[in-house]
Amino acid sequence: MNAALRSYPSRGALDRPRSRWADVAVFAGAAILIWLIVQVSAGMHVPFDESTAASTVSTDPSELPYYAARSLLRMFVALGASILFAFVYATAAARLPRAEKVLLPALDMLQSVPILGFLSVTVTGFIALFPGSSLGLECASIFAIFTSQAWNMAFAFHHSLVSQPRELDEASRNLRLSRWQRFWRVDVPSGMFPLVWNAMMSFGGGWFFLTAAEAISVNNRSYALPGIGSYVATATADSETGKVVLAIVVMVALVVGLNVLFWRPITVWAERFRVEDSESADAPRSLVLDVLRRSHVPGLLGRALGPLVFPMDRFLRVFGLAEHPLYVAPARRRAADAVFAVVVGAGLLAGTVAIVRYIAGTIGFGEVGHALLLGLATLARVIVLLVFATAIWVPIGVWIGLNPRVSRVAQPIVQVLASFPANFLFPLVTAVLVATGASLQWAAILLMALGAQWYILFNVIAGASAVPNDLREAAANLRLPRRLWWRRLILPAIFPSLVTGAITAAGGAWNAAIVAEVVKFGDTTLTATGLGAYIADATRAGDWPRILVGVLAMSAFVVGINRLCWRRLYALAQRRYSL
Repeated sequence: MNAALRSYPSRGALDRPRSRWADVAVFAGAAILIWLIVQVSAGMHVPFDESTAASTVSTDPSELPYYAARSLLRMFVALGASILFAFVYATAAARLPRAEKVLLPALDMLQSVPILGFLSVTVTGFIALFPGSSLGLECASIFAIFTSQAWNMAFAFHHSLVSQPRELDEASRNLRLSRWQRFWRVDVPSGMFPLVWNAMMSFGGGWFFLTAAEAISVNNRSYALPGIGSYVATATADSETGKVVLAIVVMVALVVGLNVLFWRPITVWAERFRVEDSESADAPRSLVLDVLRRSHVPGLLGRALGPLVFPMDRFLRVFGLAEHPLYVAPARRRAADAVFAVVVGAGLLAGTVAIVRYIAGTIGFGEVGHALLLGLATLARVIVLLVFATAIWVPIGVWIGLNPRVSRVAQPIVQVLASFPANFLFPLVTAVLVATGASLQWAAILLMALGAQWYILFNVIAGASAVPNDLREAAANLRLPRRLWWRRLILPAIFPSLVTGAITAAGGAWNAAIVAEVVKFGDTTLTATGLGAYIADATRAGDWPRILVGVLAMSAFVVGINRLCWRRLYALAQRRYSL
């Protein structure tokens, strides 16, 4: 293998003078982190009896630090699995033309399935996979969090692969890079910046569903894992508002600390992979990243672990998977496409027939019509949410994105707000609704917005900050009136980012309806008419036919709207308004 292709660390403009104090800080921090992981993970594999498992956890405030650590460990395990999934799934969809025809629609379908739909199917299977151990329930919880993170990250990485500049592809072929080298030296660096930012947003989405993932109520059974989400669920069921507020305070501290110690350094580091003609004069900074750059430890680890990558390349060569695919004659390619289409079509037909027979033999197709009507009520809430969130956050996002000084202060605040699990505020909102006698029919829109609106704000900030300086200066020199400035420059420039944010926010709103249309406080349960409440009730009761109908109805709404509306707007944005 050419030594020039080896990814050993090299000194460059981003390096800093080395410091022994930085080495001590990094080594001590790594030792503390490893010790915490060992201590916290020990509680994930304890004896578990499904028949006597507790459905609540202790609400003793002294348990909160441990519960927060358990939740954080689950979140990071799910994040690691989501990154791996995004790498494998998105690369297969981008590099295998026949697989793309199945993988992308499947991904569109998967992101439309609510988290309770996955939980109702997987909990029993994971518990059976690890009999007598709580590890099965832990895996079910982590998988539920994974489903709230993975799809968005896979879409982001796939988009970065299919939108790579043609010059990078030609250079990779001319240098005869293997698939493994192409992936690590071209694909991952070019997709790192959008992947990191979407990982941060997806991580926030995982926090939102933490309560449902740790306090699981499916199939007429309730399970609770030690965690801050289950703590809030138990305190809410006991009407302990003070303990809910205490959990919110701990959660704020956790989110702020996580932003300072992890997300801020990694987003600043990802700036090196941004493709731009010029470097910003107001480059973001991170104290933690500066300490890492001054330490010898990352370089030593890179030199020690870097060579481990190359045996994988030789392994792939043995099985003939390392090189680019050879030329395939058009006739053979058409024949393979035909066989592939027949196999996939037969599988879809068989699955459809099985579903139709199951519904017809259980609850009948009248229930399908009822679920679709409930879906229209939830759709109305989603539309109202998108309209108001766009009207409120587009001007604010543009103001933040176009002002570097404001962005330096506001962006970390926005990151913290987006990462905070808004459903932790649901008990307080529910208490207000109960006290005032207000209806959840309209309040559900507010609850859904608490978790979905940030996708619009994040993407608008990113789109506004990417507006070229020469266009902004030209608009200033021409002294465009404010209305014309918005219509001719800003709205066209941010339109692709706004569409991306709206698509993600709409998907998040549909999933948020599961927890926003049914809320509890003590012995009081408030329910709003909608598909989310329908699925939540069916999941708790273990009513499999209604679970299937509800999930299919929500998937039909999400996929249908994506195909009829969002995908067309996205194509328009890429065709006419891409800078």
